[in-house]
Amino acid sequence: MAAPEELLVRDPEPSDEAAWRRLWAGYVEFYEAEVDDAVTAGTWTRLLDPRSGMIGRLAERDGVVVGFTVSVLHPGSWTLQPTCYLEDLFVDAAARGHGIGAALIDDLVDLARARGWSRLYWHTKGSNDTARRLYDRYVEADDFVRYRLFLDT
Repeated sequence: MAAPEELLVRDPEPSDEAAWRRLWAGYVEFYEAEVDDAVTAGTWTRLLDPRSGMIGRLAERDGVVVGFTVSVLHPGSWTLQPTCYLEDLFVDAAARGHGIGAALIDDLVDLARARGWSRLYWHTKGSNDTARRLYDRYVEADDFVRYRLFLDT
């Protein structure tokens, strides 16, 4: 009988950059987007800087990084405690179906409770049925509509 898989969710370390970049590239490709290399490098730098307000978490299964979250902690006008926006969540396609996405969300919920954050929120494409099945286990989607005005070039 095979040994059970061990899953660890943890902070990123400088030595994780290549693994994170591999997953990041898969995430960007999934959303059929393009992210400038300078932005990717800046994101990685901020994930390692505890003063940046950006929080990175990695899911490691049997010693291999297979997923990540990128979140932004910010103040809000409706609460005195910080609010956490889960901006990005991705699990390597080969590792899906093993509870890694749920473990990454559970990790953020645990951090939120331990650190006194008031809220954790995120969004996804309406057509992302796989992700929505997971997210619906945590909370029902609300009826807010998102507007985005891009100001950078």
